[in-house]
Amino acid sequence: MFNQHYKRPTLRAVSSATLAMMFLASCGGGSSGTDATTDAAATTLASNAISESKKASKQVVVASPTTDTTTTTTTTPTTTDTTTTTTTTPTTTTTPTTTTAPTTTDTTTTTTAPTTTTTTSPTTTTTTSPTTSTTAPATTALAPYGQTATAYTLTFSDEFENGFNGGVWNDHIWYEGSNATKNYTVENGALKIWPQRDASGQFFNRTIDTDGKYYQTYGYFEIEAKLPIGKGTWPAFWLFNHIGDRRPEIDIMEAYAGGGPNSGWSDANLHPTAYAPTIWLDASRLGGTKTIQTPDLSAAFHKYALKWEPNKMTFYFDGKEVYSANVSMGDPMYIMLDLWYGSASGQPDNTTPTGKTNSYEVNYVRAWKFK
Repeated sequence: MFNQHYKRPTLRAVSSATLAMMFLASCGGGSSGTDATTDAAATTLASNAISESKKASKQVVVASPTTDTTTTTTTTPTTTDTTTTTTTTPTTTTTPTTTTAPTTTDTTTTTTAPTTTTTTSPTTTTTTSPTTSTTAPATTALAPYGQTATAYTLTFSDEFENGFNGGVWNDHIWYEGSNATKNYTVENGALKIWPQRDASGQFFNRTIDTDGKYYQTYGYFEIEAKLPIGKGTWPAFWLFNHIGDRRPEIDIMEAYAGGGPNSGWSDANLHPTAYAPTIWLDASRLGGTKTIQTPDLSAAFHKYALKWEPNKMTFYFDGKEVYSANVSMGDPMYIMLDLWYGSASGQPDNTTPTGKTNSYEVNYVRAWKFK
């Protein structure tokens, strides 16, 4: 996205103002990026707090820990030894009639004592203890969509349940200040960025990123989002870094609603019907790109994702692989979400819907590392 002016001119045209800004950015630079992955930025792992309404809209299956509520009723055999072992001592008399004494009939009753019932000891019921439950652990709740959960470890998650986290996110790109006009918020479990004119009457770019706060090299990166409509709108989800004069960049999703039906990017109502993943090895070194035709991306939430391996990048749309490239990029990068204007979307004008109802709306941002 930052390197957009090097893309195909028929689809990636930019305004002169944008070119001037990017030229100054590449020359002036900013603080150098970090060469080591920084997982220090504590993120809000709020998977256990996702509201029921948000679960439905996000379509994220959260596997809550299963509590074995089965009550094991152990009936302890009550062994009441009611047997009276009667040992009748033979009565020895001096009379000859002792041979007719029924003393032997009493001693035979001792063999009926239920001493064998002790084998039904209740200690054998301990095998039904709830501790033997084999239900799935809670760590599978935030797995990459469509991926094998056991192959990943969650490293970053913002579910946008507790407001805007300034400890994780910046609200402007490194070479600009923050525009005082508020065109973003976190509410109802989502980050929203919308088209808006500032005090000067001009539309302005808004960037939300983790520059200086969170970086990662390799892994899986995913958002769930709904895109804005209208002339000029250019939402994106990407990874980036500014390292000296170098500008490595991985655009996971860029859309251009303002292009119109002849551009291949949107329909006649300027609703986005395509997006592109793009790889920039550096500012002028294109590593690959592909335009992905889709349904109306402003009508519903969709998942956009990247699996970044040392020698390969694979891009996903709603869990389905849509593009891959055998490229190697080893720099740590930070996460960027933004709503800019221009390129193949043209410039915004009076027809561009403004305000919160036309937001680039993000339900969550997540990242995992490979195990």
